[in-house]
This record gives sequence, C-alpha cells and structure tokens, in this order.
Amino acid sequence: MSAEKDVAASWYWCASAITSSKAFPTVYNMSAEKDVAASWYWWVSPGILWKAINALAATNFNFRRAAHILGLDSKIEKCLLIPFREIKVECTILKDDGTLSSFVGFRIQHDNARGPMKGGIRYHPDVDPDEVNALAQLMTWKTAVANIPYGGAKGGIGCRPSEMSTNELERLTRVFTQKIHDLIGIHSDVPAPDMGTNSQTMAWILDENSKFHGHSPAVVTGKPIVRSWGSLGRESATGLGVVFGTEALLAEYGKLISDMKVLEMWVPGLQSLFMREGGKIVAVSDVTGAVTNPDGLEIPGLLKHEETTKSFKGFIGGDSMDPNDLLVHECDVLIPCALVMSIMVYTFSQRDNAAHVKAKFIIEAANHPTDPEADEILSKKGVIILPDVYANSGGVTVSYFEWVQNIQGFMWDEEKVNHELQKYMRRSFLDIKPMCQTLNCSLRMSSFTLGVNRVARATLLRGWQA
Repeated sequence: MSAEKDVAASWYWCASAITSSKAFPTVYNMSAEKDVAASWYWWVSPGILWKAINALAATNFNFRRAAHILGLDSKIEKCLLIPFREIKVECTILKDDGTLSSFVGFRIQHDNARGPMKGGIRYHPDVDPDEVNALAQLMTWKTAVANIPYGGAKGGIGCRPSEMSTNELERLTRVFTQKIHDLIGIHSDVPAPDMGTNSQTMAWILDENSKFHGHSPAVVTGKPIVRSWGSLGRESATGLGVVFGTEALLAEYGKLISDMKVLEMWVPGLQSLFMREGGKIVAVSDVTGAVTNPDGLEIPGLLKHEETTKSFKGFIGGDSMDPNDLLVHECDVLIPCALVMSIMVYTFSQRDNAAHVKAKFIIEAANHPTDPEADEILSKKGVIILPDVYANSGGVTVSYFEWVQNIQGFMWDEEKVNHELQKYMRRSFLDIKPMCQTLNCSLRMSSFTLGVNRVARATLLRGWQA
C-alpha cells in the first residue's frame, strides 16, 4: 500500500474476520478525505475483502500529482478542480403502458477556459454525480492533450435503455433537453453520444433544441450523416484513434502492430481495424463472455456469429474462457474497453489482476480502466500504459471536426477526416513523449501534466480572479 503525501491522500486499511454469507457484496464508504473529494469503497463478500478508488478520486489523484509537478499555486489548483457548473434535473415521462416514470439526469460542465465545454451523454443505470464529474474533468484534460479548442463536460441519465422502447427513449431525451437547453449551445457546451446513446439520440436533442434556438446542427456532435449533420468517419473515430495511438507508441520501441498479439474487450469495428494493420487478435470479451484462440481469432466469422446469436458462446473458431481471466491472459497488447476500473488491486483475495497482467503494453480505450495503485504495480513491472486521456481521444477529435464542418457549412470526405485524425493523434503523442523524459515520469503523468498546464495557462491568460 503506498501513500502519496504530495496529493494529500490518506488510505485506510481495515482488518476483520470475514464471515459474511450474503450472495451479493455490501458496500461501505470508508473515506473522509474531503479535500480530494475521494471515496474508497470496500466490498465484503464470502472470503473476499477488496477495495477500489472511485473514478472521481482517481482523476483528482492524477490531477493533483500533475499540479504538484507543475508547481501550481494552490488557488489556481483549486480553481481548476472545481466544476464550472453542476446540473441535476428530474425527467418525468409517460411510459408506453400509461404509467409515469421519473429519471434523474446530470450535466457537469467542468471548464471552459480553452473553449466550449465538450462531452458525451450516457444512459446507464449506474450514472451518478461522482462518475459524471470525473468524466467531465477528464474531458477537460483530454481536449487539452489533443490540443483542440474545447473544455470538458459530461452528462448522463440513470436509466436502463435496453428495457425502454424507442418512443420512451425519445420522450426521455426530449424532456432532458427541455431542462438543459439554456445551458448548452454551439459556443457554450456541445454534447455527444456516449454509452447507451447514439446518433439517433443526438438527432432528438438537435430537434428539441431547435424548437427553442432555431436550427443549430453544431449544438451536438455524433449526429446521423444526413442533411450535412454528422461527419463521415465519426462512428469509427474512437477505434481508429486507438489504432493510430498504438502505432505511435509501438514505433517508439521499433515495433509494428503486425508484430503483436492483441487482446481486447469488445468494441465493434476495433478488431477489424487492428487486423487491417496485421495485428493478431488472440482473445476478446464482452458482457456475454469471452473467447480465445492463441493462433488468432477469425474476426469476420466471429462478427457474423455475434450478429446472429448476440453472444460469443458457441463460436467454433475459438475456445470459451472466463471473462474474469481475460485481463491476465497471455498477450503482447491489452486493450481494456470496458467500464471504469477494469484493472484493480484486490485485497485479501486471489484476484490481484494488476500483479498478474502479462501484456507488455496496455492501451486504455476505456475511461479509467486502471486504478492508481494498479497503475503503480504495472509501472514497476515495466508494463507500458498508453493512458485513456490520450488513447481514446479520437472520438472527441472527430467530434471537433464535425463541429467545424457544421459551423462552416462545408462537409469533408472520409479520407480527409481520417487523415486529419491521424495527424492530430501523432502530433499529440509527439507532445507527450518528450515530457516523459524531461520529467522522468510515465505516459499517464506526462499526458496529465501537458493537459493541466495548457488549461492552467489559458485560465491565467484570461484572468480568473475577477
């Protein structure tokens, strides 16, 4: 267990006899660190006691370390950490069966020093203020690392979209837009799709917002590609950005994607992109399970099987495996694409997955897949981590391209979009890598330091004490 005095973080340990017989874990909040706004959660289940730092605390942890490296004044540090605005709304809709249901929606607008705030809207039952706050803050640093003229924001509604009809989702989206339309806009806050939302969701937001402010396609990005709304290349942008980032990282070590055995969580299209570059996909997983083949999975066949059965089970081109073992499977490149905190440290348990990761490189296609202590363990093992704040920035970069096209009223072809994305990803990596050597730090801390420094500089230049 490590202690980071420079970020005023205190970690608490608890020892007790474990006799719980409950089928599901019980959660205890064990933290009182108000200055870090952090929560450490402990789960107690039969024979297992483990802890995890939540997403907001992890983001704050990395921010404070970057601020310490930069020597930021405590006042500007606090100014950068506190969100610009936090919005919470109740969205009550009439369901198809005639009953009323109420859902809680959030929009956290973190910072606008470098431009309009930018971030997705997710529909998921686990949406909560801490998670949205963490992701909004991460977007501030991510857009700064990508060097696009945005700040950070994030939103979400606590719901189960898989259990709702299309009509119910449309009504919910329109009510949510009615509650926040005065607080979003082309030059103030530009939402985008995220988990549980898509281009159709953005079209509903665009239409509902237009009732109040006139036709303004640049108010959201990730829209359908009709009537000069959405941008070509947007659907594949996050995955393609991951590929470009991976290429840049491997080039530093004299390697190519074609030299690598790749293991990843399931993101539609990402496997095909890696295969196009010659990578061998040895294992994949999603919510239905995991499948592996040490000689390389036949991805077109797996895609067809998954499309038909909605599951990996029964795929004849590979062997089923426990999804819990995926992160410690033998591979060269591991790509976590799941929800937050996939790679964690489990205390008093055999499931210490950080210590048993076999990959040489980890490419964080997900947000917050690695908790800070696991990050430290992996770094000591010599595992090279391409951090989420850079690795998955392809989506927001092409969202920026879409916003530019909407404002100009001039749309690009897909070749230009992909060329510009590759240029931005390579340029960002070339900004990050030298800082690792100068500061003698990891790619993660180099990325955070670069992003925080750019936002701090913009904040000071604009004047922040008035």
